[in-house]
Amino acid sequence: MANILVVDDELGIRDLLSEILNDEGHQVEVAENAAQARAARLRDRPDLVLLDIWMPDTDGVTLLKEWSSSGALTMPVIMMSGHATIDTAVEATKIGASAFLEKPITLQKLLKAVEQGLARGGSVKPGQSAPPPAGRQSADAVTPLLVASPAPLDPAAQCQQTFMLDKPLRDARDEFEKAYFEYHLARENGSMTRVAEKTGLERTHLYRKLKQLGVDLTKGRRASL
Repeated sequence: MANILVVDDELGIRDLLSEILNDEGHQVEVAENAAQARAARLRDRPDLVLLDIWMPDTDGVTLLKEWSSSGALTMPVIMMSGHATIDTAVEATKIGASAFLEKPITLQKLLKAVEQGLARGGSVKPGQSAPPPAGRQSADAVTPLLVASPAPLDPAAQCQQTFMLDKPLRDARDEFEKAYFEYHLARENGSMTRVAEKTGLERTHLYRKLKQLGVDLTKGRRASL
């Protein structure tokens, strides 16, 4: 588990990234501007920072330069932006950013960048190559997520569940799918990664499906958290 600082002036982005990273077992702190980011870095000593470029007080590239020039860039920093150019991305990586993510950020690219950043364990040194900017994704690539996990259930008991067939096909199908996902969530102790692998769904699609079916994920946290 890592301590991650999310810096973004948009509340929705901060909340979404916090939910995703908390679900992965990380401790997340948030900041909505450069002033809060400076204070959080001194207070919490994050293992990794997700830093938005466009902010109202001080932009992310300027803050990155500040940390780099003062010797405070001791953690990997992943830059984020929905409007930055390739030149901006190149500039950020030259300063010391470990990666650049273009918004909207897909779940897969976010988790991969965080994993690589934490594995690297520090900033990119000037002149060192970093992952190229991610291409723009579709608007629905990032979806509001449910992150709590169900209380442990008995998978064997769920296997014996019966279904009423005297109902519309859509209702019967939804009922079966809900039981199906609850069964796998119980077997995997609420691990979204393992459930996605077992069911053959991408994690983003899995979260969306669970939300659509009304699967209750608020009864507890999985043991790995």
